[in-house]
Amino acid sequence: MADDAPSELLSRRHQMFPLLTDAEMARMQRFGTRQTHAPGSRLATAGEPAPGLFVVFEGVVAVSERDGMGRVTPIVQHRRGHFMGEVGALSGKPSLVDGIAMGDVDVLLLLPSQLRALIIAEADLGERLVRALILRRVALIASGASGPVLIGQPNSADLMRLQSFLRRNGEPYHVVDVGTDADAAALMEQSGAAVGEPLVVCPDGTVLVNPGDEVLARCIGMVDTEAHDELFDVAVVGAGPAGLATAVYAASEGLRVVVVDCRAYGGQAGASARIENYLGFPTGISGAALAGRAYVQAQKFGAEMLIPAQVQSLDCTRAGPDRELAIRLSDGRRLRSRTVVIASGARYRRPDVPRLKEFEGRGVWYWASALEATMCAQTEVVLVGGGNSAGQAAVFLSQHAAKVYMLVRGPGLAASMSRYLIDRIEATPNIELKPHTAVTSLHGDASNGLTAVSWRDHRAAIEEEKALRNLFMFVGADPETGWLEGCQAAVDAHGFVLTGAAVGAAPGARHPSALESSIPGVFAVGDVRSGSVKRVGGAIGEGAAAVAQIHQYLAAVDAP
Repeated sequence: MADDAPSELLSRRHQMFPLLTDAEMARMQRFGTRQTHAPGSRLATAGEPAPGLFVVFEGVVAVSERDGMGRVTPIVQHRRGHFMGEVGALSGKPSLVDGIAMGDVDVLLLLPSQLRALIIAEADLGERLVRALILRRVALIASGASGPVLIGQPNSADLMRLQSFLRRNGEPYHVVDVGTDADAAALMEQSGAAVGEPLVVCPDGTVLVNPGDEVLARCIGMVDTEAHDELFDVAVVGAGPAGLATAVYAASEGLRVVVVDCRAYGGQAGASARIENYLGFPTGISGAALAGRAYVQAQKFGAEMLIPAQVQSLDCTRAGPDRELAIRLSDGRRLRSRTVVIASGARYRRPDVPRLKEFEGRGVWYWASALEATMCAQTEVVLVGGGNSAGQAAVFLSQHAAKVYMLVRGPGLAASMSRYLIDRIEATPNIELKPHTAVTSLHGDASNGLTAVSWRDHRAAIEEEKALRNLFMFVGADPETGWLEGCQAAVDAHGFVLTGAAVGAAPGARHPSALESSIPGVFAVGDVRSGSVKRVGGAIGEGAAAVAQIHQYLAAVDAP
């Protein structure tokens, strides 16, 4: 591990690189296959699919990070009793490191499926393995010496977009300022990129000019390209808290699960700086950390993760050989499943403010992560919204910004925000609450982005303009249900999916269970469901409860 890793990681090095006992190594042998490797051979290559987890029985394996520009950083040398791998070993994702035999090496290879079986069968040993795999991924992210290299101008909209995508998916990356690095500037000139366009150098050396999220994901091996013709028991659309909870509980109970999300795991909750009212975390936990743990947990139990993958439509005619539901992806693939869980959540609502779209990603933001917070250091910002997400973002930003103007349309926060957040906002001197106030206009240009924001106090009839470069919008969301149009699922007046008693049933017909939609075998959980409480805890509870109802549905279908 690099010496510049955060001190908290250095203090946990013994957990990151535990030494297995001879008895533990002996028990592990029934799960994997012994291999020998000649001196200089590669057990793993950065950017190529990882075979799985290697346990060293004899010899030395040198592990190092290597980015797309060929820069190599040594990490550790594994000897007898050590194992090589990180979280990607659970699913066979591309390796983030090189592993080279320093002499004759005798190892035990555990394929992803074998590693998962070991973790479940050997609970105590599995706990140590999973903790080490997670800590190693965290260390790789912190070091920034592996993964793609992002080259561009600091704070450019597209560079921020790429960083956000990689960060929210738990992928390591490194940013190079084109203005201070001569090699990066030369590569930028050779690529023919326009001014302000970032470059991405993938682990295999491929250079991309301002790629979209899916193109970048394919280049670094995130995208699953397999056909997946098998029949799943549960297909979950959306990897927010509700979808991840469904995946964890369903997969742990032996159901075959696939999870699809168009961007990243965690959903809107994944962008929360700190969640303090979720049971079991008295000091709070970031949305990214909570979602990351659930993501690993789902893979541990064998859930297939397709991220990013865009769902195009749902075919609910059950015309296939197994009378299955079918999900069509935008890349043409078709997933077959006996049940479907709608956990697609909601998309950020865009208020009717002139020029809003023009400044999205160039001063207008719909989330507040560490990237945006760093960019706002010691400047004034404005935040719009009065819900819990807005409150969490305001408190988080106040730790970095000189001042946070918080605008709400109503008389205050009591009607829409948890009391603990209201108290914290009132106790934070650099947060100024402005009730009865709404944004009226945005100012700026193509080269500078957002430069000023105007708002109006409708009660006092006073309009004000502030020279601000960052506006954060937390004004609610609309349900993400366009992919359901072909099935005509029953929805409420606002487009949220109706379930259970709200659906109703014809006389003598089967009544849907509490979380089942008007389409038999299709369930809705989390923010997309009509009547949900729109809280992380509620979403996770619904995801877990849906699994029991899925079992009941499948039992009824399979009954003679």
